Amino acid sequence: MTLVIEQAVQARLVASVPRLETVPATLRYDRADPFAVRMAFPPPATLEGTEVTWEFSRELLTTGMTEPVGVGDVRVRPFGYGRTVLEFHAPEGTAMVHLRTSELRRFLERSQDVVPAGHEHLYLDLDHDLTELLRDAC
Repeated sequence: MTLVIEQAVQARLVASVPRLETVPATLRYDRADPFAVRMAFPPPATLEGTEVTWEFSRELLTTGMTEPVGVGDVRVRPFGYGRTVLEFHAPEGTAMVHLRTSELRRFLERSQDVVPAGHEHLYLDLDHDLTELLRDAC
């Protein structure tokens, strides 16, 4: 069974000018980190000119397709017909991207095949994580 799911998506970046710029992005889900989803933007799509990756919970993305959710650095909400907005808040400013809800739904369904919702705890390796955390403590 596949342990990592990656899906390319077209994100429409909402700028202060009245146009939407389409930028490539990649959604990633890894069974080794079963609660998290990562969304990566390539260097040409970022102000810094380096790849930027945001990490947030799979549950946040799932809930945000149908209702506004999030109070921290990442917020998700439905937008109009067939779109979902992700807001990424950082000290440098806020980036808002529109994604097709159908693409998000397809990605999340694929992630459910890897780790069903509600069963994430069964895929954690707490002994390994604790060993890594304490490895240099001595």
